[in-house]
Amino acid sequence: MKTILVAEDQLIVRQGLKMMIEHGGKYKVIEASNGAEAVEQVLTHHIDLILMDVRMPVMNGIDAIRHIRAQKKDAKVVVLTTFADKEYALESLKQGAIGYMLKDADMNRLVSSIEKALNGEMIIDGQVAAKVVPSLLHHSTKSIKNIPDLTDREREIVRKVGQGLSNAEIAAELYLTIGTVKNYISQLFIKLSVRDRTQLAIFALKNEI
Repeated sequence: MKTILVAEDQLIVRQGLKMMIEHGGKYKVIEASNGAEAVEQVLTHHIDLILMDVRMPVMNGIDAIRHIRAQKKDAKVVVLTTFADKEYALESLKQGAIGYMLKDADMNRLVSSIEKALNGEMIIDGQVAAKVVPSLLHHSTKSIKNIPDLTDREREIVRKVGQGLSNAEIAAELYLTIGTVKNYISQLFIKLSVRDRTQLAIFALKNEI
């Protein structure tokens, strides 16, 4: 059973999210009422995915993401907020979040997004994607002239990540094992000097791969 941390300062919202996420019996939810509690929970429990609000007392969500990612670089964090704000989204992704969702999602969409995030997919709500993606491309430090030599297989995997496919979907399309895809992606992080899957997807978009 996967463990989901819900960091949300409003008790009624937090409990509602807990009920929806635990409904199917696949996930266990741990709660945090602010960013500082979220950091503490991540350091004391095994957490598979963190759903993080942006505006919270004591420590806000963006600061919490920075603290968590500094200590656990493989932590998966998806921002879950009411604010369709480009700056919040950009800063969240910059700090290492793999997604930005709005709280208006119904249970099926929420659970589907959780499954995708657990598989390593980048989740950006449609209402903010149009605002965020152009900025991500504009601020990317990579240029098409500076692409390191990539094999055909590496380019294909970068392209699939840019399309938002999970490791399992890439493996199925390219007739590879999931472990092989993971190894390729880890090597691409090093080769392309990107920190995570989100930056790899941005690289693919920026360089039209």
